Amino acid sequence: MTEQQQTSVAAQPAEPPEVPAEPAGPPAVRKDRPKLRAALRWTAAVVVFAVAGAGTAYGITRMERTDVPGLATESDGRWDYPLLTKPPLPSGSPGPQAESNPAGTHHADLRALLLPAPKGAEENRALRGTQGWLPADAFLKEIAEKEDRDEFRHLVDWGLRHIAARGWTTEDGTRTRIYLLRFDTAAVADDRFHGVLFPYSGPAHRVTGTENVVSDETFPEAATVAGVQRTVYDEAEPRGAEHDRQAYLVSGDVLAVVLQSRKGTAHAVPFRQTVVLQSQLLG
Repeated sequence: MTEQQQTSVAAQPAEPPEVPAEPAGPPAVRKDRPKLRAALRWTAAVVVFAVAGAGTAYGITRMERTDVPGLATESDGRWDYPLLTKPPLPSGSPGPQAESNPAGTHHADLRALLLPAPKGAEENRALRGTQGWLPADAFLKEIAEKEDRDEFRHLVDWGLRHIAARGWTTEDGTRTRIYLLRFDTAAVADDRFHGVLFPYSGPAHRVTGTENVVSDETFPEAATVAGVQRTVYDEAEPRGAEHDRQAYLVSGDVLAVVLQSRKGTAHAVPFRQTVVLQSQLLG
């Protein structure tokens, strides 16, 4: 071989050794791993924010409205009454859907039809009476004039069977008294009381401590309870030491008397609330 031939051979590159081909799978996996890690990071972030958001929403639902910024509103004056339930009927009495009840009889225990006191109120234990029954003379103390009290003393002659009462005083000084008077029939309660003693213009008798009592025309008609006749009065100015509100409800054989008194102003909202709830228990 000549020197020129040797140089030409040396200049030619040597054939590279054969390298075994790598499997197709692993490189693809390595290329997708950064995307997978990114997806996992975003998923974790979404879960964290979702949990935080859910926790915030739950916290808001557990807060009082006045504690949530932007939703704070002042109370409208309603009292916090316990959940009301109808009392059970005695065994053998007709059910609530019975159509034949000409006497308008309330078969449930009259004492169980009294509206309970709202939360935080101090009960007037004197109105409990004996075993929950109040003597007629205790009720008559609400009547100012002796002549009117003498007329009401004929309650027994008119078929009065029982008087159940409850009273309380709230923190703002409002005094509430509720009297349920049950008679033999609905006709006595309706004819004798609703049309005669409690006409639209004003009550035929004066409650102790009241001066000028007139019909309360601001009481909403939408608050009417089916099966209950309602007459409502307010005390106009000038007033005495207290502002008094009165409501008289007739439901079947029961006459309900609702009285509220407070120095300064007896607020309308809790009075209306009390009247409506007592009406619902009777209706």
